Amino acid sequence: MALAAVLAFAGFAALGTWQIERRAWKLALIARVEQRVHAPPMAAPGPDRWTRVNAADDEYRHIQASGRYLRAADSFVQAVTERGAGFWLMTPLRQTDGSVVLVNRGFVASDRSAPTTGEAAAPVTVTGLLRITEPGGGFLRHNDPTANRWYSRDVQAIAAARGLGPVAPYFIDADATPGDNGAGPVGGLTVISFHNNHLVYAITWYVLAVMVAAAAWHVARTERKGGDVGHTP
Repeated sequence: MALAAVLAFAGFAALGTWQIERRAWKLALIARVEQRVHAPPMAAPGPDRWTRVNAADDEYRHIQASGRYLRAADSFVQAVTERGAGFWLMTPLRQTDGSVVLVNRGFVASDRSAPTTGEAAAPVTVTGLLRITEPGGGFLRHNDPTANRWYSRDVQAIAAARGLGPVAPYFIDADATPGDNGAGPVGGLTVISFHNNHLVYAITWYVLAVMVAAAAWHVARTERKGGDVGHTP
């Protein structure tokens, strides 16, 4: 029993310490993301950097890209936002260097269509947040390119379905457009939220460790008293 108590105490204490370390890591991550989001936009990573783009180093960077929208290749991805249910409007942007990056131009309500007037050929400059591709689909729902049903922003699958060829391994969540009247697409709706319950978990594990130590001390004290009584002359 003593060995079991020691192992349990050590295990719970180690888990508590691990949660403290995870909390420190999470706070550092939140600080990095906040810095990226509010930094001036930098050039979108080009083809020479695509293989090095990753979530840890690049997710939520504020970036900028210029080119022309390929409106014939619009895709609508199901979305639920603070504005209700609808779609993300994903449009390929052929950049000035010829490369293609998908842009989440914003939210479009289910009963509306995105405006198209003058957008097919006009050059544009887009600023927004770099987001890593979302392969597969949504919760319990798989993307169905054949039926043109999209539940996640899977840039490779969308590019293949639209015949776009090589595309960036990320997409851009477009910033809100000044003066937007809400007709859509409405940008700037990226939700940035990180669960940070590590302190609660750490306290829980440490309390369990203390409880094990207290229980072991109580058992040892009771047994010692019983042994003393049994040897009384």
